[in-house]
Amino acid sequence: MNTGSDRGTQGSAAESGVESAADGTTQQTTGEAQHVSKAPAFIKSRRSLHLSWQVGVFVVGLAVIGAGVAMLVLPGPGWVAIFAGLAIWATEFAWAHLVLRWTKRKVTEAAQKALDPKVRRRNLILTGVGLVIAGALIGFYLWKYGLTLPWNLKDQ
Repeated sequence: MNTGSDRGTQGSAAESGVESAADGTTQQTTGEAQHVSKAPAFIKSRRSLHLSWQVGVFVVGLAVIGAGVAMLVLPGPGWVAIFAGLAIWATEFAWAHLVLRWTKRKVTEAAQKALDPKVRRRNLILTGVGLVIAGALIGFYLWKYGLTLPWNLKDQ
């Protein structure tokens, strides 16, 4: 399974999109930064240790994402945990790095769109209308039943 963390070691330099400069350094020709594993050098030096490291990173990332999914319905910062788990995966796996970068780009675009004055005005109007409707419904309930909870209502 190619996780993308060892791209420089697979195939020739021409196949991987890496060119060697005159000073012996390598450069990426596709314009996209090459993904490099964040594992310590002594772990990367042995294939079995590196594979174990990747499995450990995957399990930890999966646990954090699982906790985030649970926190979507339970109290807690669910989306923050999901993105944190994705960031953990992105330290080792190229596909997770690409997904995280795409997500960051989409969140930035949404934030810029939300700052647009027309969109802000529309959102404020919709929020105001929603609050007025909720207030009217709460007021009607209190007028009709008082401070009695819905499950304690007797014959109407």
